[in-house]
Amino acid sequence: MSFATAIAAQDFLPACNDSAITAVRGEVEVRLAMRHAGQRALRLRYELVGVAGAPVVLVAGGISAHRHIAANAGFGEKGWAEGLVGAGRALDPQQRRLLGFDFIGADGELDAPIDTADQADAIAALLDALKIEQLQGFVGYSYGALVGLQLAIRHPRRLAKLIAVSGAHRPHPYASAWRALQRRAVALGQLQCAETHGLALARQFAMLSYRTPEEFGERFDAAPEVVNGRVRVAAEDYLDAAGAQYVARTRVNAYLRLSESIDLHRVEPAAVNVPTLVVAVEGDRLVPLSDLVSLVEGLGPRGSLRVLRSPYGHDAFLKETDRIDAILANALRLTGATA
Repeated sequence: MSFATAIAAQDFLPACNDSAITAVRGEVEVRLAMRHAGQRALRLRYELVGVAGAPVVLVAGGISAHRHIAANAGFGEKGWAEGLVGAGRALDPQQRRLLGFDFIGADGELDAPIDTADQADAIAALLDALKIEQLQGFVGYSYGALVGLQLAIRHPRRLAKLIAVSGAHRPHPYASAWRALQRRAVALGQLQCAETHGLALARQFAMLSYRTPEEFGERFDAAPEVVNGRVRVAAEDYLDAAGAQYVARTRVNAYLRLSESIDLHRVEPAAVNVPTLVVAVEGDRLVPLSDLVSLVEGLGPRGSLRVLRSPYGHDAFLKETDRIDAILANALRLTGATA
């Protein structure tokens, strides 16, 4: 059970008329009974963008995502899902209010196991504080899809439709092994008093699991070079940049606890009582198609499946923006909700 106790702070872009887009950032203080950490006082950070009175869609991404989904007139910096938001898109802030939030643990302050059920309870508390009775849709990508499944089980009246992209009812053992090695890379860096180097290496390992051999074959099919007496392959510049960018914006403890959270995730598909569209990507090595077929089979008449072919693997939802937008538009077209 969770409850919101206060709205701690808000930043507004005021609306000039009824059709103007308003951008709000705020913080909500809650006490949450966490599955593995007991009662905790937490601060939930959110961003809500759109026209007053429009239906609300919550958009949640992978463990690196945050409350800022896309640039807007109030907060102009680039968001994590920039290509999916805009005029004419399914996620058009003139037609829907878009709600994003920072996952519990994303600030690195919580050093305890975090369950996807905890994230779902936090969302329910946030909706209470914002006086949002029901979401028109929950669009979850990767880790966000896991959280969406939990919300659909634990708080089914809070959402009318779930779109779960590249996220299943359980982690695949192969993917869990990848993540375990990434966490070990961080631990090795910590032992050497160089935890950011360990985090960068973990991110570089992750990039290999997110993308496909086909993409690497197209982008990095060049002969290696000998640099200062060492052989350097074509993909290393790309991997180095990915590691450096991640370290610049991510606290080590946040990465570790949210990575663990993926592996803690377990739900029974039959317990989901919300209409759910599952989107799978052929070639996704972290969330294989077979697992998502099993999820849809367990959902029964409440579930449906769309399958994409993409060289981008697990990252397809960030790269195949036009195709994902078409799927979202169809899924949300006939879905109603009360704000």
